[in-house]
Amino acid sequence: MCGVIISLSGCKGSDSNNKPPAPSVAVAIVQRGNISRVLSLAGQFQPFQVVDVHAKVSGYVRHIYVDIGDRVHAGQTLATLEVPELNAQFRGTQSEALRSQDAITAAQHRMSRAKSLHTALQANYDRLNKASAQRPGLIAAQELENARSQADASQEQLDAAMADLSGAKQGADTATADQQRVGALQAYSNVIAPLDGVVVWRYADTGVLIQEGTNSETQTMPLIKLAQSDLLRLRVPVPEDAVRYVHEGDVIQIRVDALDQNFSGKIVRFTRILDPSTRTMETEVDVPNPTLAITPGMYANTYLQLAHRENVLTIPIVAVQGKGNTGVVLVLNANNQAEQRSVGLGLRGSTLVEVTSGLQAGDRVLLGNASRFHEGEQVTPQTQQEPANDIMHQEGGVTDPQESTGGNK
Repeated sequence: MCGVIISLSGCKGSDSNNKPPAPSVAVAIVQRGNISRVLSLAGQFQPFQVVDVHAKVSGYVRHIYVDIGDRVHAGQTLATLEVPELNAQFRGTQSEALRSQDAITAAQHRMSRAKSLHTALQANYDRLNKASAQRPGLIAAQELENARSQADASQEQLDAAMADLSGAKQGADTATADQQRVGALQAYSNVIAPLDGVVVWRYADTGVLIQEGTNSETQTMPLIKLAQSDLLRLRVPVPEDAVRYVHEGDVIQIRVDALDQNFSGKIVRFTRILDPSTRTMETEVDVPNPTLAITPGMYANTYLQLAHRENVLTIPIVAVQGKGNTGVVLVLNANNQAEQRSVGLGLRGSTLVEVTSGLQAGDRVLLGNASRFHEGEQVTPQTQQEPANDIMHQEGGVTDPQESTGGNK
């Protein structure tokens, strides 16, 4: 009986020595890094301005100097018109202006004569009146009255001459203004480029009758369509849920796949209203295009940074149980025992999440399904090298997602 007991006791001691080792688990180190969320959107380039250039007077096209694709500068003559009646009108206004100047000269002469006559008659009356005052009865009353009447009449003639001169000057001003008006219309026979741009369409040829484009009641044909393409508008439709992140001056990354180019720009304006059919807000970036390398109508993939955190504590999302701003993680202590800890969470990326409270840099957190372990359980850690930085790309519609994602790595 005793031998049996000894044998059982020996078997029990053997089981204790063969205790299974602590399970191996993957762990990650809490470290500091950056997390960003970037929205990818497709945009389209548009000319900064598009203008239909009309003639300001009606006439026949004598010559048109530009064609589609030509680059023109502000003030450059695009076409000349033949307007014979304007030339006749201008000559008529010139004659009228000369006649008005002659009328002024004649009025000035009449006023000069009237003034001289009035001066003489007034001086005669003053002399007779003074003599009569000094020696009463020396000058007959009738003679004195006649002198006074002549002086008053000459004053009226002088006033009339001055009025005639004023009227002649007003007539000259009217004639000059009419001459300037017709001269301006005559100058409009040269059609001038209003801005620097590219001719994107030509509507008229030599000999065509063009109607003036100043009458809003009639639909007139323009000569050319001119687009300002050395500065482009990149229009990007931002979805409703990202509108709150859009601010003037924000930097936006741009990739033009057709040209294999990457560059950055700044948001300069947005509509501040949603399109009810697409639930998007038009947002614009001004893009300099001095060499015209970018053709209006081209698409671009843009990347708008929605949120960014720098130098924050980060851990892999797979280490966290729970959603929202709080969660639970298992942390290994110095004895490699699992401890449950509540943590505060911030910005989430694609693989990492920001930790706002509950952990410190250098802490070790368990990865994977933490429910397999319990509080205080001994484990064998297998440290995984996890990145400290993370960029989460949200696709809001791009022209080629694979290409664009590769271009921003």
